[in-house]
Amino acid sequence: MAATTLVLGGTQRKAKVRLGPLVERVLGYIILGLVLVWLVANIVADPGRFLGTALVGLQNGLLYALVALGYTMVYGIIELINFAHGDLFMLSTIVAAGVMVGILGVGQLSVASILPLVIALIVCMAFGGLVNVSAEFLAYRRLRSAPKLAPLMTAVGLSFIFRGVAQQDYVNGSAQKNWPITWGGPVIEGVYLYKLVMVLAVTVPLLLAMTYIVSKTKMGKAMRAVAQDQDGARLMGINVNGTISFVFMLGGALAGAAGVLYFLCQTQTYYDTGTQLGLIAFTAAVLGGIGNLTGAVVGGLAIGIVQALNEGGAYGLGSNWSQTVVFLILIVLMVFKPEGIFGRPTTEKV
Repeated sequence: MAATTLVLGGTQRKAKVRLGPLVERVLGYIILGLVLVWLVANIVADPGRFLGTALVGLQNGLLYALVALGYTMVYGIIELINFAHGDLFMLSTIVAAGVMVGILGVGQLSVASILPLVIALIVCMAFGGLVNVSAEFLAYRRLRSAPKLAPLMTAVGLSFIFRGVAQQDYVNGSAQKNWPITWGGPVIEGVYLYKLVMVLAVTVPLLLAMTYIVSKTKMGKAMRAVAQDQDGARLMGINVNGTISFVFMLGGALAGAAGVLYFLCQTQTYYDTGTQLGLIAFTAAVLGGIGNLTGAVVGGLAIGIVQALNEGGAYGLGSNWSQTVVFLILIVLMVFKPEGIFGRPTTEKV
């Protein structure tokens, strides 16, 4: 920071000139430029390889976005980081496996699997919504006026409970479980076309539906009012408890849908799946601006594509460095823009 001295009417006044924001902006443009150069270099080196990894990144990024929306919606309304959300997603993958393989007997996925997919989505979204609403009613609601550390620790405790349930032999067990499901249909640069279409066909309508609910419906207005001022919302006749439960239900339903898609893409279940993917999805929510729906989607897509190119691109560092690259991006963004890509700076009254 530099200072210049001005003399006005015999009185010296110091006018401070801030160089910090300018430096931050320049560095931000430099980092963005390096990323663009990296992308162009991967395209030029091997266009086919770039296309395949980009499609994988798009597929994974949409899954991250679904889970990230659950994080960002709950935080947006009660400022709670629901660390149990990732493990709820993990439980949904197990339920999806039970429905698709155990009950419906699906062995090969193709166009004929649309009906089983719809049934699994309905069951898992209902399961995720019910579990999330139950957690809000039994645990989080009673701690709403408590210090912020109390609900946070409760969320961590619920996360361990969900993982403990999944580790039981009659649920999934502590080992990774592979399911006898295969994909058919055309393949583009190593990516199954039907798999990509399935993810797009499910996630895009869900993301649009969430945006519509929040921005256009009466319940969406109530959600925004409760997020802004719970006491004021009560005075306006809004059912605050019901609105918050509705948000938890939506977040749980999104986790259930993501669980179905992840299971069908990976054809495996593991009790620790929610830890890694949930952390990446939370990173996506923070990257885009926690509490912002558009930010969660953009953050998820950005991380998915960068991660895929790092693992499969011509100039990537490899899978061993994937987590390092993801969190390095987050750290750099938090240094220059702590509120996230679409977040807004906030001030707290003391």
